[in-house]
Amino acid sequence: MSQQPPIRSTGSPPPRPDASMSLLTNVMEHSLDQGYAEAAARRQAEGGARPRTVRAKLGLAAGLVLAALVVTVGAAEARISAPVLAKEREKLIDRIDAETTAADSLERSVDKLRNEVGDRQRKALNTQGEGQGDLVALLSGATEVQGPGVKLVVDDAKDIAQDGDGDGPRETGGFNDTGRVRDRDLQRIVNGLWWSGAEAVAINGQRLTALSAIRAAGDAILVDNKPLVPPYTVLAVGDGKRLSTAFQDSADGEYLHVLQEDFGIRSTISTEEKVRLPAAPSLIVRTAEPADTGKGTS
Repeated sequence: MSQQPPIRSTGSPPPRPDASMSLLTNVMEHSLDQGYAEAAARRQAEGGARPRTVRAKLGLAAGLVLAALVVTVGAAEARISAPVLAKEREKLIDRIDAETTAADSLERSVDKLRNEVGDRQRKALNTQGEGQGDLVALLSGATEVQGPGVKLVVDDAKDIAQDGDGDGPRETGGFNDTGRVRDRDLQRIVNGLWWSGAEAVAINGQRLTALSAIRAAGDAILVDNKPLVPPYTVLAVGDGKRLSTAFQDSADGEYLHVLQEDFGIRSTISTEEKVRLPAAPSLIVRTAEPADTGKGTS
C-alpha cells in the first residue's frame, strides 16, 4: 500500500471556509449601530453638520410673513363683505316675502272668480233647467254630491311584468304588460257603472262629467288631463246594493272579472252607506237651441 507524500507548507494560512460569503460575514460581524457610529464619526471628522445659511433663514421668514399676510387679508375681506352679504340676504328675503304676498293675493282672486263663475253656472242651470236645476247640476257635475253608493278599487297585478298568451281582451292593443291597468279598462268600468244606474262617478277624487276624457300618456292614465296613480278608487253614488249587483252582472263587470282571472289585476267592490264626490274642477256650460224645422225655400 503506497503512502501519499506529505503536504508542504507554503507559508500563507489556508483560506477560511466562509471566504466566499464575505458580504454575509460583514453583515453579521458589523451591526447596524456600528454603521451609524462610523457615519457620525465621518461627519464629525469633516467638520460636523453645515450650519443653515442666512439666505435660507431669510427665505423661511419671508414665507411665514407672506402666509400671515394672506390670512390677515382674507379675514379682513370676510369682515368687510359680511355686512354686504347680510344686506343682500335681507333684500332677497324681502323679495321672497313680497312675491309670496302677491301669489297669495292672486290665489284669493282666483278663488273669488271661481266662486263667481260657479254662481253664474248654477244660475244658468236653474234658468235653463226648467225647474230642475238641482238635477241638471248633479248630472253635469257642477255641485258636490254625497249619498249611498259603491266603492270599487282597481290596482295593477302584483307581477306586472307577466306576458299574456295573445288571446286576452287587451292583447289586440299590443300591450306587452298585460298586468297593468289601462285607460280603456277604466273607461269600461266607468261606463259599466253609468249603465248600472250610477248618478255620479269619481276616480281618485276626480269628478267625471259627460265631457270627461280618460286617456293614456305612456304608462300614466289621465282623467281630464290630470294624471292618476294606482290604485284607482272609483266612487259611484246610487242605490248601493242594486248598483253593485247590476255592475257585476253587466258585460263590463264580466270584463273586470276576466282581467282578474287572466291577468292578475286586483279589484274589490263594496257597498257604502255614504260616499262624497267633489264638484268637477272645470265645467263647460253650453246652451242648446232648437233646430229650424221650417221648410226652406227652393
